[in-house]
Amino acid sequence: MTTSLVGLQSTYREELRDYRLLCSKAGGLTVIVLVLMGAAMDYVVYPAEQKGFAILRVLTSAAIGLALLSLYTEAGKRHVQVITFSWLLLPQAMISWMIYATQGEQSLFYAGLTLTIFAVGILFASGYWQTLAFGVATVVFYYIACTAHPGGIQDPSKFQFQLILIFFCALASSVYTFFNEKGRFQLFRLKDEVAHKNAQLARSNENLAQIKGQLLQQEKMAAIGTLSAGLLHEVNNPVNFCLMAIEIAMEEPQVKDSPSLQECLTDAKQGMQRIQHIVSDLKTFAYRKPGTTQEDVPFLFEKALDSSIRLDAHELRGVSVTRELPSDTLVQGDEAAIVGVLINLFSNAALAMHKAGTVSPRVHVKAHWQDGRLHVNVRDNGPGIAPENLARVFEPFFTTREVGQGLGLGLSISYAVVEQHGGTLFAESQLGEWTAFNFDLPRAE
Repeated sequence: MTTSLVGLQSTYREELRDYRLLCSKAGGLTVIVLVLMGAAMDYVVYPAEQKGFAILRVLTSAAIGLALLSLYTEAGKRHVQVITFSWLLLPQAMISWMIYATQGEQSLFYAGLTLTIFAVGILFASGYWQTLAFGVATVVFYYIACTAHPGGIQDPSKFQFQLILIFFCALASSVYTFFNEKGRFQLFRLKDEVAHKNAQLARSNENLAQIKGQLLQQEKMAAIGTLSAGLLHEVNNPVNFCLMAIEIAMEEPQVKDSPSLQECLTDAKQGMQRIQHIVSDLKTFAYRKPGTTQEDVPFLFEKALDSSIRLDAHELRGVSVTRELPSDTLVQGDEAAIVGVLINLFSNAALAMHKAGTVSPRVHVKAHWQDGRLHVNVRDNGPGIAPENLARVFEPFFTTREVGQGLGLGLSISYAVVEQHGGTLFAESQLGEWTAFNFDLPRAE
């Protein structure tokens, strides 16, 4: 027997115990009602015994009720089969006493014994040995009731016929229970297989979503790379010419004598230098093809951080970005992908803080070396993430943004990027106070 089958049977037994507990409680209440309603039959068949039988029925119902109450205790839950078997014998004992007190083998109550046997086999999740034992006990009760009857056995053939009939009912009920039990286990096994298949399908869909997201991101990177390659030639030359012209103009006597003109040229120079920085940052993505990575290239994390802040300047308007970095930030990996991760973290933080109306929004980037890896913490003072959403932020297509403002793939892609670098991206948050994302990168060899 394989380990998986043993585990499956163990789980099945636990589920079967819960099912038996439910059946015992529901069946017990039903039996109590039927036992009490049986007083109508006493009135029709044996009106002279009605009062005594009524008392017996009430006592039997009370005993069954006490047994059902015990099922709500821990000990009762553990021994549900024994308790159920015990209270099921109470109606059989009651009916057998009625047979003894009336006509023996001539009593019509023997039919109640056979009906109860079939009801136990069909309605209760009993084992076939338990059902057989219940049937044999019923045969014994009937035998004692008839033989101990004050008038003795008046019709031996009828007594033997009914005794054999009760035994056959017990045997048939046991056979039915045996196949019912096997069918129940097969159904449970099928449900377990379906659950496993659904779980595998869900994981496959999640992996597919991540792959699609990564391909989409790589296509975007390729498009940026193509644009960057063109910008290198089309923008750098005119920017250099402009910078050269500004430098020459700033040396003119008229400029030196005019503070306002000098300020204008200084602003123009800074603007051109900013264009140079942006083009330089975009070089990171140049000449990249979809599906390719540069995971073994050393780069300065500090430089990647600068690039991401400049490229995300539009989203970070009004947000104070501070840093706390070690003197050495040389790491190894795919610089463009890490820039993409930082841009995504900054954009999410800025959007959340702007949407929540955070006063003095800020993002603080802190890094330190530990065990040969640079551990990075990106923390904002925004509205935080709700606890029920914190565990789901890395799920593909999960987003709290409004429709049309994002696919919910950014963090799942960022998680995959960090994972490709041998690290882990995880989130922390205090609702209403702050959110932090942490990841680590390998030191350059």
